[in-house]
Amino acid sequence: MAPRAPAKRNYKKEYANYHSKPAQKTNRASRNAARATAKKAGAKVAGKDVAHRNGNPRDNRPKNLALKTPAQNRSYARTRKAGKRNPYA
Repeated sequence: MAPRAPAKRNYKKEYANYHSKPAQKTNRASRNAARATAKKAGAKVAGKDVAHRNGNPRDNRPKNLALKTPAQNRSYARTRKAGKRNPYA
């Protein structure tokens, strides 16, 4: 049996349903601010993700931020039940 081709993503629909919401825009702006803060502090952020230890993207306290590889930062489940805790941060 031949492997099935992945479904094409509908980015326009994704943006309309999720990314354009005010809360998500605020979260994205806060993530960008965290990255800029880390970069300004002298951290080499190229190819890295700024991980929020408590999972709250709006909490940009220095103690809550850590630089991780994308694989580490995106490898754990993000569900309401799990509390969005990052075990690798």
